Amino acid sequence: MHARALPEIQLPDLPIAEALPSLIEALRLRGRAVLQAPPGAGKTTVVPLALLQSGIVTGRILMLEPRRLAARAAAERMAHSLGESAGETVGYRVRGAAKVGPKTRIEVVTEGILTRMIQSDAELTGIGAVLFDEFHERSLNADLGLALCLEIAGALREDLAIVAMSATLDAAPVAELMAQGGDPVPMVTSQGRSFPVETRWLDRPVGKHTRFETAMADLIVHAATEAEGSLLAFLPGEGEIRRVEALLKGRLPKDVAVRPLFGAMEFAAQRAAIAPCDTGRKLVLATSIAETSLTIEDIRVVVDGGRARRARFDPSSGMSRLVTERVTRAEATQRTGRAGRVSAGICYRLWTRGEEGALTAFPPAEIEAADVTGLALELALWGARPEELAFLTPPSEGAYGEACALLAMLGALDSKGHITAHGRALARLPLHPRLAHMLVTAGPQAAQIAALLAERDPLGRGAPVDITLRLEALRDPKRFAAERPYVAHRAAIERIRSEAKRLARMVQTPKDGAALSPAEMAALAYPDRIGQRRKGDAPRYVLSGGKGAVLEDGDAMGTARLIVATDLDGNPREARIRQAIAISESALRGLFDDQITWQNTCTWSRRERRVVARQQERLGAAVLNDRIWKDVPAEDVARAMLYGVRELGLLPSAAAARFLARVRIARESGAQLPDMSEAGLMERLEDWLLPYLTGIKTADHWKKFDILEPLRQSLDYAQMQSVDRAAPASFTTPLGRKIPIDYDAEPPEIALRLQEMFGQTTHPTVGGTPLRVTLLSPAGRPVQTTTDIPGFWDSSYADVRRDMRGRYPRHPWPDNPRDAAPTVRVKPRGT
Repeated sequence: MHARALPEIQLPDLPIAEALPSLIEALRLRGRAVLQAPPGAGKTTVVPLALLQSGIVTGRILMLEPRRLAARAAAERMAHSLGESAGETVGYRVRGAAKVGPKTRIEVVTEGILTRMIQSDAELTGIGAVLFDEFHERSLNADLGLALCLEIAGALREDLAIVAMSATLDAAPVAELMAQGGDPVPMVTSQGRSFPVETRWLDRPVGKHTRFETAMADLIVHAATEAEGSLLAFLPGEGEIRRVEALLKGRLPKDVAVRPLFGAMEFAAQRAAIAPCDTGRKLVLATSIAETSLTIEDIRVVVDGGRARRARFDPSSGMSRLVTERVTRAEATQRTGRAGRVSAGICYRLWTRGEEGALTAFPPAEIEAADVTGLALELALWGARPEELAFLTPPSEGAYGEACALLAMLGALDSKGHITAHGRALARLPLHPRLAHMLVTAGPQAAQIAALLAERDPLGRGAPVDITLRLEALRDPKRFAAERPYVAHRAAIERIRSEAKRLARMVQTPKDGAALSPAEMAALAYPDRIGQRRKGDAPRYVLSGGKGAVLEDGDAMGTARLIVATDLDGNPREARIRQAIAISESALRGLFDDQITWQNTCTWSRRERRVVARQQERLGAAVLNDRIWKDVPAEDVARAMLYGVRELGLLPSAAAARFLARVRIARESGAQLPDMSEAGLMERLEDWLLPYLTGIKTADHWKKFDILEPLRQSLDYAQMQSVDRAAPASFTTPLGRKIPIDYDAEPPEIALRLQEMFGQTTHPTVGGTPLRVTLLSPAGRPVQTTTDIPGFWDSSYADVRRDMRGRYPRHPWPDNPRDAAPTVRVKPRGT
């Protein structure tokens, strides 16, 4: 690069100035530093200019910003301080817009731009320093960018200067990470200069039945009436901003102009929100976009709703969902500081002082909670795994594994996990790999739907889920507005149309050039979200990836047999479908013919309580054709029935229950026998029961099946002998008749007629334990229960004989039962 004269740089008199000498010296000696500076210190607009003025950086200075609005605003402020326009000494590059030129020395970019630059030129040729602004936000792209820059500096570019800048970051771990095994890099701190901010909490918590927007509107009205100066109110998202804006109509002082501020707005509207208000005071209703980086003029009052919206990704379902959570203490502190930029200020918080203790310290890093499919693709393109790079927080193994599995399904990775030529094509596009795959496969014809699916829904809440409605609005907004009862957001429509034109220029028409329907293109992006309607009245679907999804009752899409669900709320149990498109079976066969296979399934149905054998033509978990499997092998039925047995339980007959009790007693007495408790038997079902389940298919069949024979056959001869010795199945009476022993009783029990025990001089035992003997009358009614037969003969028998002889005179009642012959007969008549 040829040296050229720099414009005169007059650094603003901001608090960061006192830290600049230490920062420049650290970079001169080590080439790396961590800079801590509170909000309003001026790090974003002063540090790049100071490094340029110092001359220690040869080459361009890149500064990363997490948001497009902040990147453009920072570049324009620095350019203005030089008396220039953006695109001269200071420029910017964000998605869809750039102002840079041959004289540009400072370039402010969004974080994804840096990744593309590195993947295109691993040496970052012409770049002398990379500054990571607002690193405390821990965006995924910032974490990846820092990891890649550290590797480049360590292996290819020792001269590359790297600075991590933050307002609330715990700097020590970052300094240690940037040292990469050496001494920690210098940590430079600016004390900043902010005016005191008084914090005011609620006297009592917001009532359970009070809507958040209502409570927030009331607090804003109170703050606008009580305090002077412009106001900045923090809300979770666009929906809350619009609802609060509606609730404030006619309630604010006349000199307060309302200015919404959120990421999806047109840039001109965003600039109007952060610019000074010429007519009086203003109220900026903003998302977290206003927490850092941006300088919003004249703000002296902050109203913090205490909520933040974050993406949460479930790797098992492959779905992300936005969740609204309480802010962390770090975020609340950051927001409060916005009131003290220009003078003493006030921060009103929509929570009590007591509730503050429940706030967590810091928000999670995006890499911990977000979809890491794009990260996995970038790492595959770089040729490294996460553990090989310096990540402050590595991605979880589960999430990373699921991301790689999706990339393999899209053809971006081969069987060894290496990037394919198709994967390289996907990585060049500024889209999620799903949408990039669709765009590369279908060509420019998919640009419009790719831009639509990458953006927020232009129809918003309340509109049907059908994507074709959104495509109608894109093709002819005026006609759509005239013919349809749904409101299309004009700014979103224009943004999508502009992005579609840009994407169409980035890909070529495929060689076959086949025209695809929007449904077919959506299926390319979401092959795991092809939904087949379940039976029943409710519009529930099973997705090809195995998850469940449901439509709102009454949505016209609910009658479609097959759909592609492109937007889901991420509920892990049953996701709610927010956008979808109907697709024909013939279209699916044309796209996925090689993945559609016939599968034989023989399973236990909990709903039908029977074994169900089907032959199904499937695309993943979605069933295209289904018929009865008539010649299913008996072994398959028996194995499926095992699952039914596990659900229904063993249901032993009385005889089987006695056998199990005998085995238990024998085990307790020391016999070497298998565990025949219910848990033990369930664990070994396949070993002892499977061969006997032929013909058993239903719950009714199972209830009639006696498991006694399978249980007996599961023991060998020696084991059965040990059972018979320790716990015989029956007691042999003096008549030689076998009486079953009831082992469910404690102690084990037999019951028989008293006359059959005549001649018994010892009490029967089992394993040394006396049996409980219930002696019955000739009519079969109990007359005595004993565990001591000889004792009974000597004592109670005389009373029983006296009572029974009169009732049953034809039955023998001898004086001495020990010497009498046992019998079950009556005496002959006349005796």
